[in-house]
Parts: sequence; structure tokens; C-alpha cells
Amino acid sequence: MFTAKTECFTLANGVNIPCIGYGTWQTPDGETTADCVRAALELGYRHIDTAFAYGNEKSVGEGIRRSGVARSEIFVTTKHWVTERGYAKTVNAVETSLKLLGLDYVDLYLIHWPCVAKISPDWKEINADTWRGMEKMYRDGKIRAIGVSNFFPAHLDALIAMSEIKPMVNQLEFHPGYPQIDNIRYSQSCGLLAEAWSPLGSGAVLSDPALNEMAAKYGKTAAQLCVRFALQCDVLPLPKSTRPERISANADVFDFAISDEDMKTLLAMPQLGFSGFLPEDAPADAIA
Repeated sequence: MFTAKTECFTLANGVNIPCIGYGTWQTPDGETTADCVRAALELGYRHIDTAFAYGNEKSVGEGIRRSGVARSEIFVTTKHWVTERGYAKTVNAVETSLKLLGLDYVDLYLIHWPCVAKISPDWKEINADTWRGMEKMYRDGKIRAIGVSNFFPAHLDALIAMSEIKPMVNQLEFHPGYPQIDNIRYSQSCGLLAEAWSPLGSGAVLSDPALNEMAAKYGKTAAQLCVRFALQCDVLPLPKSTRPERISANADVFDFAISDEDMKTLLAMPQLGFSGFLPEDAPADAIA
């Protein structure tokens, strides 16, 4: 098991990705995002996750530059949005994100949400066409690794069957109260690294009495327990906060281990903190 936030998982193509990332979902564009990204990097994070739909790519790039950390030391992820499906639009979308970020390349680029049958009967072909645009940019060196987000097994199977380069990552909602462990394990069985968006769940998760009682047993916060839970499931967590002290504390998870009994309890928790976003519901405005 990892002993520091800069230690890495290794993707199927050999690219290393730091085992904890700093998430920027719902962090407002402008000084807030720039300052938070700078703070995260100054506090030792080397993995930053954003998306075109978050509307803060420009500020993420500014935070990276303000940090003074060498670009080569930082792993940057961004994501393709649903309005840009298809080969040509995807190629342009990558270029747009690079321009906004102020970077020559990104380390990981993900399809944010799959096209599904509710949107089009040709959803498989649409996802494959989008993927071909990503494969081009990967081969051109604009992206170091490619993957997906919010893909369930049927979406993964269809994409893998129609692709030349297999996805390397699947980013899914994952936290106590909604680990969707079957989808996580399926992605892992296909050779993908599973990442956790919203690994801290929501206020309902972090204020849950049982979770806090368990965390206290380890001398940790509920948030730290959630991050450690992800790591012990071989899932890469992307915790988010706008407060430097919590940004730091969220990665202070390498001096304890959750027992097997407590892991079973966490996996079996009743649903709590679920975002409500599901790919088959075709969430046109979902940006997780």
C-alpha cells in the first residue's frame, strides 16, 4: 500500500499517476480555483483533476503556473464534454482545453459521460467516434493517457470492442454509502484504473454518526477515512476542499489502515450521499 500522496498507480500504458489527486469540481472559476490549485501543489499534491464543464480550466492552469512546480512533475486530468461528441469536435475540444489550461499536453483526458440509448440509438458509434478523436490526440502526443468517466459495464464493453486503444481509466462516483463496487470491480477486471469522484460523498456522508465514530477509532476525520477507504479498494481518490488546512488533511491518510471488518462495514453502508447522476438517465447538465 502507498505511503505518500506522490506515490503512483501505473496505468496500462506504463504512465504513472499519483495515488491521490486534488479535485476541482464545483470550485468557482477565478482566484478561488487558482489559489486552491496553487495551495494543493505547495502542500505536496502532484495530481490535479478538472474538466471543461467545470468552467475553471483557465484558473487551474493559472494555479499551476503560480505554484512554481515544474510542469513535468504535475499530472493534469481534464475531460471531454457531451456537446463535443464526434471525431472532429473531440479533436477541437482537446485543443480548446489545452489553450484554456495554457499547457502543451494533458496527462489524462476522459470522456466525461457516455452517450446512451436515451440520447441516440447510435450511442455505441457516437462514443466510438469520440474515442477515435481522443486516440488521434493521444498518438499526436497531446494526451499521455486516455480514459472514460461514468461508464458502466455495457458502455465499457461497447467502447472496448470498437476501439484500437483500450481505455486506461474509469472515473466513477465512489464513497461510503455509494461505492458501486460492482462497477468498480468490472472496470478493474478490464485493466482500467478506477478513480473516485466525490470520494468524500456529501455533507450527509461526512456527518454520519457511524462513520465519524469509526474514524475517531483511528484518530482520523470522516473525510480521511473516506480517502483511505478508496485507496484500500485500489481506487484513486480525488478529494476536494477550498480550505488549505483541509486540502492538507485530506491526504494525511498514510499512517493508518482500515481493518478488514471495518472495510466490510463501509462497503455495506446503506445508500448515503449519492449525487443522483446516472449515465442511463442522460444527465445533460451533470458535470461531476
